[in-house]
Amino acid sequence: MITLKDITLRRASKVLLEQASLTIHVGDKIGLVGRNGAGKSSLFALLQGQLTEDSGQYHRPANWRFSQVAQELPETSDNATDFVIAADEALMAARALVQEATELGDGERMALAYAQLSDAGEHDAVPRAQSLLMGLGFQSHELMWPVSQFSGGWQMRLQLARALMAPAELLLLDEPTNHLDLDALVWLEQWLKRFEGALVVISHDRDFLDAVTHITLHMEQGQLHRYSGHYSQFERQRAERMQQLHLAYAKQQERIAHLQSFIARFKAKASKAKQAQSRVKALARMETIVPLLDDAAFTFEFHPPTRLPNPMLSMQAVSVGYAAAQPHEPDRVILQKIHQSVLAGQRIGILGANGQGKSTLVKTITRNLPALAGHIIEGKGLNIGYFAQQELDVLEPKENPLAHMMALVKRLQSQGLLSGQALREADLRAFLGQFDFSGDMALQPVGHMSGGEKARLVLAMLVWQRPHLLLLDEPTNHLDLTTREALSLALNSFEGSVMLVSHDRALLRSVCDEFWLVAQGSLTPFDGDLDDYQQFVLDQAKKRRHMSVNDAVQSQQPADDPPHRPLTH
Repeated sequence: MITLKDITLRRASKVLLEQASLTIHVGDKIGLVGRNGAGKSSLFALLQGQLTEDSGQYHRPANWRFSQVAQELPETSDNATDFVIAADEALMAARALVQEATELGDGERMALAYAQLSDAGEHDAVPRAQSLLMGLGFQSHELMWPVSQFSGGWQMRLQLARALMAPAELLLLDEPTNHLDLDALVWLEQWLKRFEGALVVISHDRDFLDAVTHITLHMEQGQLHRYSGHYSQFERQRAERMQQLHLAYAKQQERIAHLQSFIARFKAKASKAKQAQSRVKALARMETIVPLLDDAAFTFEFHPPTRLPNPMLSMQAVSVGYAAAQPHEPDRVILQKIHQSVLAGQRIGILGANGQGKSTLVKTITRNLPALAGHIIEGKGLNIGYFAQQELDVLEPKENPLAHMMALVKRLQSQGLLSGQALREADLRAFLGQFDFSGDMALQPVGHMSGGEKARLVLAMLVWQRPHLLLLDEPTNHLDLTTREALSLALNSFEGSVMLVSHDRALLRSVCDEFWLVAQGSLTPFDGDLDDYQQFVLDQAKKRRHMSVNDAVQSQQPADDPPHRPLTH
């Protein structure tokens, strides 16, 4: 087991941990939570040996293997399958021994090397790697593509597959769901449930934490508080603990006030001097109970839209996709023959695997892509608010939040959407303050901000537009749990219509009343809830594996299981 005893950890002048202790056993599934800046990633670095504790004792068994998602993609000419297999260091070492023995022509060494190669799992390495890739959303025809051919988001999935491929006693995952769609997320949960080693995961996805963890480790005020249970259970336990500490703090403050009153009254009186002095010592010895204050809640709301059109829009025999680059080439049709309407007040969740056309559909509705066929009929004066996955990338890095808001207001005024509204800097500053951009933060360049701060700025710009229809494409990727909760509350009180693409099931479940499924070139209503969709995803994944994974899987262990290598206990 791993033990941290009385650990103090500093980064520059900031104390992240102060005499904190922790024990991790094989099989523990731990969710690491805490406010941004509490030091969660630094704790990961300490466990990995990338940081050294300032004081205390850290014991890591010498034969424990660690696995973590690499942040930088190594230079490689490998295809996707070989790239993932290369993460298994024991297997690669065994392959090297076989090659060395073969080149030497040493029969005895070759026999030993091949035995080691078999023990390392050479017989099923390819199907295991390919099953990981397909579970994370790669198509069968992409398994042999060069790594360099994939986009940044898919390369991050490759890095995640490598972390899962490497046999380990401890798996460290820092926000593993950020680049996954709901289908891949469901698969990952099932995989992690079967993983035999210890897991420590940082995530802002409540449902994910509830599904894969049974211990919650809360970093707060330099301490590590261990709770038995997943995230939702932790919230209940912490609320009870806060209530108890507030009561204890109040009682202690009464006791301190009583002692101070006695000291003030009698310290100058000779007959009471000794008693007063004893109370001074008692006050000095008293351990101060720091009041446990909950993180400041962030809240916002969408302003009521004016003159709600109904229906918002109607799609009649619509096809979406990408127009041909050349006149003689065919259009690339993603979805076709769409017959759907969006009514005032509807809350629609759009489901489907990556690459099926969810974002293409959203871009077409938001007028960023023209429909390839059919008609989209909009309600009179329809104002659409759009949060795109890439929205954070189009913010101007050198400009500050106030400048972004001023540019937005000018654009809306030029479009006649804010007629008669004066452009006052004081009003914009007050508005930005509601989104925690107060004082100097309103003048800080966006390029220096975190992903969460940029996402809050985009939300602020959406609210200012007073949209009738909100189209949100993965809005929570950079949001912490507090802001996700604020977004959920704001969407539930929004009087317009919502169309939501998200892998955050807690958000989908709390906001959406109905679901549309994008799959196999069509858009259809999904008859069921998120639990039904999760089972649908698992069933479809099972079918794909049976149809596409290498035939060798049929005679070996199931390829969707975690790599079973002897774990050191």
